[in-house]
Amino acid sequence: MNLSHKVAIVTGAGRGIGRAIALAFAEEGAEIVSVSRTLSEVEQTASEIKARGRKSLAIKADVSNQQDVQEMIALTLKEFGRVDILVNNAGVLGPIGPTWENNIEEWIRTVHINLIGTFLCSRAVLPMMIEQRWGRIINLSGGGAAYGRPYFSAYASSKAALVRFTECLAAEVKPYNITVNAIAPGLVNTRMQDEVLSAGPKAGEEALAQARRAKAGGGVSPDLAASLAVFLASDDSAGLTGRLISAVWDDWKSLDRKRIEDIMGKEIFTLRRIDEVFFCPKG
Repeated sequence: MNLSHKVAIVTGAGRGIGRAIALAFAEEGAEIVSVSRTLSEVEQTASEIKARGRKSLAIKADVSNQQDVQEMIALTLKEFGRVDILVNNAGVLGPIGPTWENNIEEWIRTVHINLIGTFLCSRAVLPMMIEQRWGRIINLSGGGAAYGRPYFSAYASSKAALVRFTECLAAEVKPYNITVNAIAPGLVNTRMQDEVLSAGPKAGEEALAQARRAKAGGGVSPDLAASLAVFLASDDSAGLTGRLISAVWDDWKSLDRKRIEDIMGKEIFTLRRIDEVFFCPKG
């Protein structure tokens, strides 16, 4: 098992992608701290993990609240004594519709949860990871991080910022054998798709069509993102850091040490514009 003797914190672990990642980590031998604002959901996840023969702790916490995050870490250390892996999965869709019609408080709250929550949790675990000279931080992105997503400006902006945060942090902690990567999970049938459908025309035709497809069974399984998370959390991905990897479209399953070295020497899987030189004719 790739994650034996590792302790992993997974936020937003009560359902969807977070739950799938927590269970996949447990299958690989990790002990899991499941975190959510809804305690009953992470208690259920913890129960399933224990049924797999792994230790698990369920914690109710709001990742955008600094005190909650500090208490989350204190409880984790009390139970397990260490933190090896952090998965920043907790997130919200936020207000849907034209930006000028969005509720200001909801827009800001979206950034606080999706971006600042990731910062707070990462900052809290890094001293331990630096001391032990090993760590894995995995952020869940997607949702318009690499392209414009009209009518979802708060969500897309926070997810794009999360990718840049991933790249910055990865460079800072690389000397300590800590990797930081982001996952684009694809169109997964989560509760967010219900929110899109409930928004109706405010979501735009493209988003509505995607949500209908996901609800009809045409979406991506959360297990695919979970498998990628296992790879990124293990030593199999050693050296791969600061990258945004699509669970659906990138050939991550074939990555070995040689290919990882090649990737790290290029700008592939990073958030970049494509520059083109324009030559203006004289006169």
